[in-house]
Amino acid sequence: MNSAPQARAQGLAPWMDLLWSAGVLAVLSALVISPVANTQAAAVALATAVTIVLYGAIVASVVTRWPPHQDFGWANRATLLRGCIIIVLVAVAFAMAAGAELSVNSLWWYAVAALLALILDGVDGQIARRTNSASEFGARFDMELDALFILGLCLMVFAIGKAGAWVLALGLMRYGFVAAAWALPWMNQPLPPSFRRKTVCVWQIVTLMVAIVPPAPSLLVSVSLATALLLLTWSFFLDVYWLYQRKR
Repeated sequence: MNSAPQARAQGLAPWMDLLWSAGVLAVLSALVISPVANTQAAAVALATAVTIVLYGAIVASVVTRWPPHQDFGWANRATLLRGCIIIVLVAVAFAMAAGAELSVNSLWWYAVAALLALILDGVDGQIARRTNSASEFGARFDMELDALFILGLCLMVFAIGKAGAWVLALGLMRYGFVAAAWALPWMNQPLPPSFRRKTVCVWQIVTLMVAIVPPAPSLLVSVSLATALLLLTWSFFLDVYWLYQRKR
């Protein structure tokens, strides 16, 4: 299969996709962030700042990694839409951590939105395979959004009091790995595809989403999240060891 993006026909320039996604993000933010944090001005400010910074990171990634006149492709558009949803979810989690309050009904809607983001995670891959438009950029874009999604879910679980600060380790471990790779060049090498890695990632997301659901018992949440943390630590250890063995 030819995975190079140059095989696709010319279409919309990337800035046009960034433009509509900015509009979608603005509408979602207006509908969600302000009502959630309307009693806390600091929470609104923090959530807005988080939204701008995260979307700015996406814009910077697209501008620096994607050919300026090449069609972005429907698979990447699906990922971009998922990114807008994830950014709002993360912003709401930051607002909650800053003192905003969320009703039980709103928490259910938050869980539904998280489920939608999870479903879209499979949609973009299906589109890429069906249209023969898979690319290294698309895979990296999807992976970084997964990491951001997990971090946002961890922050929400902590903010609503379902787990202690230790749950944030689930979302920060990926970024710790990236930081270590900057300091240790032998870690900055591509890893082979791994079913084990994908399975652990799915387990993380599922357990975090279950933890958000209001009726989830505290004991079940603690045990499942602790198991997810152990599995993630084990998975990262195997990857680091694999890279260490090949550092020469």
